[in-house]
Amino acid sequence: MKPARILIVAGSDSGGGAGIQADIRTVTLLGGHAMTAITAITAQNTIGVQAVHAVPADMVVKQMDSVISDIGVDAVKIGMIGSAMTAEAVADRLAQLTDVPIIFDPVMVATSGSVLADHATVAAFERLMALATLVTPNIPELEALGGEQIAIRFDTHVLAKGGHGEGAMLTDRLIGPGGLVKSWSNARIETIHTHGTGCTLASAVATRLGQGEGLVEAIEFARKYVREALVLAPGLGQGHGPMGAPFGFHQHA
Repeated sequence: MKPARILIVAGSDSGGGAGIQADIRTVTLLGGHAMTAITAITAQNTIGVQAVHAVPADMVVKQMDSVISDIGVDAVKIGMIGSAMTAEAVADRLAQLTDVPIIFDPVMVATSGSVLADHATVAAFERLMALATLVTPNIPELEALGGEQIAIRFDTHVLAKGGHGEGAMLTDRLIGPGGLVKSWSNARIETIHTHGTGCTLASAVATRLGQGEGLVEAIEFARKYVREALVLAPGLGQGHGPMGAPFGFHQHA
């Protein structure tokens, strides 16, 4: 049986905790085949982002074309975009796909606090939200995008993640065009090693959708996977370190 083919459109994290590196690790551990269109190269570690070098939009699309035309694609995960021009170009290419689930993690700020998307890029996110099967913003990202009504406005599903909330219990809410679909609440896992949580969650959802699972089930699996990865964090770096890798998790979850 051939593995699900997951196309990841995102930036590279030199520290290995988030971005393309976290995406490839997640897709691979969950039995998928990861393909990439790299949008930006970052000099980044657990403390912060020291430099960002954007890949030209036409090169991003060429990477997409290359793998789609030969290998094919079962699901797409979008992370850091890099520029408004790239967002528009990626949207143009994805609009040509049919019946392929698209997970859009609207990365704006790194875990360290570094800004990864300017105002023009955030404005261009609208094209991607209109194409997405699921948008996965955290609390500040959801506010910047226009709140929960983006599910209605763009006829999509939104996983409003509660990790940036206060208190001992955190709640994630799945909102569709018709309102609340489902919510999940869990006790907060006390750790500073949360670098790559958003990337990992979105990639896990994309992989499960590419494998034929339903949206609610894919989200439930991905949430469990991320919580396991947080518990297994190896404690690397001086700041917000990477999560761990739950080997064999997909075999018993």
